[in-house]
Amino acid sequence: MKKNINLILVIAGLTFVSLMAFGLSYYSYFKKIQSFPITSWTEDHKADCAVALTGGPNRINDAFELLYLKRVKKVIISGVNPATELRDIFPQRFFFGDIDEDDIILEKRSLTTYGNAQQVLPLLEALNCKDVVLITSNLHMVRAYATFRSHFPAEIPIYQRSTIGKRFKPHWSQVSVEAFKTVFYDLWFY
Repeated sequence: MKKNINLILVIAGLTFVSLMAFGLSYYSYFKKIQSFPITSWTEDHKADCAVALTGGPNRINDAFELLYLKRVKKVIISGVNPATELRDIFPQRFFFGDIDEDDIILEKRSLTTYGNAQQVLPLLEALNCKDVVLITSNLHMVRAYATFRSHFPAEIPIYQRSTIGKRFKPHWSQVSVEAFKTVFYDLWFY
């Protein structure tokens, strides 16, 4: 009987410590995500390549704008639906004049942020990119940057270019879900 009580106490203690660690990590990420700035308005990014993650507004347009302004040489749009063509996601292409469509790569295999990092790295290496601008929403940037940073070699600088997501200030419920995902990624992928 005493062994059972000791086992229960050990399990309860480990559960409590685990929940506390999860809670502290969650709270830390919640605050970080909630306060992440929109850097596309305040920083003038320049690199060999840009990687725009699909899944929200403004990301792809921002990447094409960097290409048009010659701030990057190549753009990789990661997480594109396999049935999608460039004209489907960039119908305003003709307004941008001299953008060469060969400078835009549609990565169509990834389904997650981790998959984005896995699929993009060989493309960047093949394109001989020495540095990269990572483009996603301010809500998603904390997790996306940590995932790419953990997967990419240290000698490849990654510049964070965050855009507005669905709203200027994400709703607390969106931040909460993203913080939960970030804790999960922190446990398994970073």
